[in-house]
Amino acid sequence: MSEIVSTDGVLGGAPRIDGRRIGVHHVAKRVIEAGESPEQVAADYDLDIADVHRALTYYYDNPVEMRRVQAARRSVPEEVETVRGPEDLDTEARSEPEP
Repeated sequence: MSEIVSTDGVLGGAPRIDGRRIGVHHVAKRVIEAGESPEQVAADYDLDIADVHRALTYYYDNPVEMRRVQAARRSVPEEVETVRGPEDLDTEARSEPEP
């Protein structure tokens, strides 16, 4: 199981799963807000299920920090969507006009 870390310059310093650019807020948004199962999130992000539960535990144990992260994330334009897996990147790449 990976640790939850915060690193300046990576995801704006938001807490994330060590060794990955997957933030606690990414996991929480999908499981808590979108109602996806932890197993599906783990599969989509190629994580151990324990990493998903660790991220959710961190989310609930650190409400002040997570509110700060969420407030910072609200400044991102609404048309920017969550990338759930490689297929989302491929879809976006195909939809962009070639130069």
